Amino acid sequence: MSLNSVRPWRNIYRRKSRQIHVGAVPVGGDAPISVQTMTNTPTEDAKATIQQIVACAEAGADIVRVSCPDKASTAAMKEICRESPVPIVADIHFHYQRGIEAAEAGAACLRINPGNIGTPDRVKEVIRAARDNACSIRIGVNAGSLERHLLEKYGEPCPEAMIESGLDHFKILVDNDFHDFKISCKASDVFLSAAAYQGLAEATDAPIHLGITEAGGLKSGTIKSAIGLGNLLWMGIGDTLRVSLSADPVEEVKAGFEILKALGLRHRGVNIISCPSCARQGFDVIKTVEILEERLEHIMTPMSLSIIGCGVNGPGEALMTDVGFTVGGAGSGMVYMMGKQDHKLSNADMIDHIVDLVEARAEAIAAAETTPEAAE
Repeated sequence: MSLNSVRPWRNIYRRKSRQIHVGAVPVGGDAPISVQTMTNTPTEDAKATIQQIVACAEAGADIVRVSCPDKASTAAMKEICRESPVPIVADIHFHYQRGIEAAEAGAACLRINPGNIGTPDRVKEVIRAARDNACSIRIGVNAGSLERHLLEKYGEPCPEAMIESGLDHFKILVDNDFHDFKISCKASDVFLSAAAYQGLAEATDAPIHLGITEAGGLKSGTIKSAIGLGNLLWMGIGDTLRVSLSADPVEEVKAGFEILKALGLRHRGVNIISCPSCARQGFDVIKTVEILEERLEHIMTPMSLSIIGCGVNGPGEALMTDVGFTVGGAGSGMVYMMGKQDHKLSNADMIDHIVDLVEARAEAIAAAETTPEAAE
C-alpha cells in the first residue's frame, strides 16, 4: 500500500447519487469520478477523430465527447464508436435528428442542451432513440444558452435560472420514464457555476457532471477549473468531470486527473512532490522534475515521489512518500524508500537511478494487488 494513502482527516464524503452507465463506465453511486474530454477534430474525419480519442484514452480519459453538428458527423459516428477504446458521448445542439442518428450509430450517451434542442416533442423523440439503443443522456444546462422565458423571468443568467432549466428538463425525462441521465449546469463564471451546482445537488439525486465552461487557455483555464471544480469536489459534489481548455484534449485529461489526485479522490500515476527551488538547492530542481515528469509518464500505478533540493523540508517530505531524494551536500543526497533512509546517491546519477527505483516500486505495488507481501 502506498504511503500516500488517504488519512481520516483527508476524507471527502461524496454526495449520494444514483448510478447510471455510459457504455461500460459507471457514473454516480460509489463509482470512481470519471474524467472526460472532447475531441476538436472535424468529426466527419473519422480517422483523425479516432486518433485523438485513442491519445486521450492513453492519457487516462474514461469517456470522450464528440460533437455532431451535421449529418456528415453522425455518418462518421458508426466507425468512430466501433473503433473507440472508450465510450463516446455525442454532443447534440439545435438538430434533434442528429441525436437520433448518433444513438443509432452507437453513441453511449447523448449530450443535449435544453436551451436549443427544440420543443418537448423533439426531446421525446431523442429520448425514444436513446432508450431503444441503450444510450444514456446528459442534460447540459449552460449559462450562455438558457431558454428565453427563463432569461425574461430572472433578467440574466443566474443560479436559480440554471437550476430551474435543469429541473424542467429533468421532469421531461422522468415523465417519459427515462432515468438513465446525468446533469450539468456550466458557466464560465466560477461563482455562478458553484452556486448552480450546489442548488442542483440538493434538488436531485441524478449523477452530476462537473465543468467550468469556456475556462480559457491551458494555464489560466486549468487554474480556473481547479478552483471551481476543486471546491465542488471538496464538498462531495460531482460524479464525472471535464476540464474545458483551449488546448489539446490530452491536456484536459491530465488536468482532470491532477485535480482529482490533489483531493485524494482518484490516484493514477506518479505524484511528484518537489520544492520550488531557491539558493539552497544542491541541483537544478526545476529541470530535474521536468525530466522526471516526462520519463515517468508511462507509470500508471498510483505512487508518490519527493524531489527536494535542500535538507530543510526534504527529510520530512521523504517520510511520507514511496520514493524520495533529498540533497545532502558535496554533490550527493539521500534516497528514501517507504519513508526510511535507504542509501546515498550522487546528484549526477540521480535521474536514471530514481526512474529505476520508481519503476521497481510501481511493479511491487501492482504485484501487491494479488500478493500483499510483495509490496513490503
